[in-house]
Amino acid sequence: MVMLQRRIERAGLIVQVRLRAMVCPTLLACACAIGLSASAHAAARDYALRNVGDWTVAASKDGKGCFLTRDYAQNGGTTLLLGLDIDGANRLSVLNPNWSIKPKDQLKLNFRLSNSSYPAHFAVGIASDGKQGFVASFGAKFPSYFAASKTLDISRGDVPVERLGLDGGDAAVAELKHCVDDQRAAPAPTVSGTAHSGDIPIDPFAPAPSRKAKKK
Repeated sequence: MVMLQRRIERAGLIVQVRLRAMVCPTLLACACAIGLSASAHAAARDYALRNVGDWTVAASKDGKGCFLTRDYAQNGGTTLLLGLDIDGANRLSVLNPNWSIKPKDQLKLNFRLSNSSYPAHFAVGIASDGKQGFVASFGAKFPSYFAASKTLDISRGDVPVERLGLDGGDAAVAELKHCVDDQRAAPAPTVSGTAHSGDIPIDPFAPAPSRKAKKK
């Protein structure tokens, strides 16, 4: 359970970053964000972690979206994550402890669902909890295609990367969307500890006559 919570907290970092399909700088920003400390997160909104078959659905701690995860025992242990933001942006991450991908590596991978395909699709290397992998952003219809698909095949040119079963994905994505609806309807989380001392100037770097202390 501790390892699951750690993985969910790290996954929340992925969900926090607002990726857009095929935008390289933004995906690179996401790759950098994976290495940040989970303790920097704001408080999560009121959505309890839920298991849907083999999938786990959770809210991101910044309240801007949700994600589902699934672990596979094959090939040394592969983890799949699908994140969905309240604005409709999404991203897919796949990680494995045996892979030699490095954070911020830029890749072109082929993604094939049962009902759609994304050849030579841009992805960026990431690392989390001793696993290496990649994150990629897709169009707005991707979660629906994902839900209706039975399998996800990923390859790098002619080299197979992973073949994952998506059984139960329809119910998991339905719950993912329900979670996002809850996040969208909930009030934004407030940040505590914002009180300021009355002797702190409005602009500490201004010339002395221009400085004005904040009123208590």
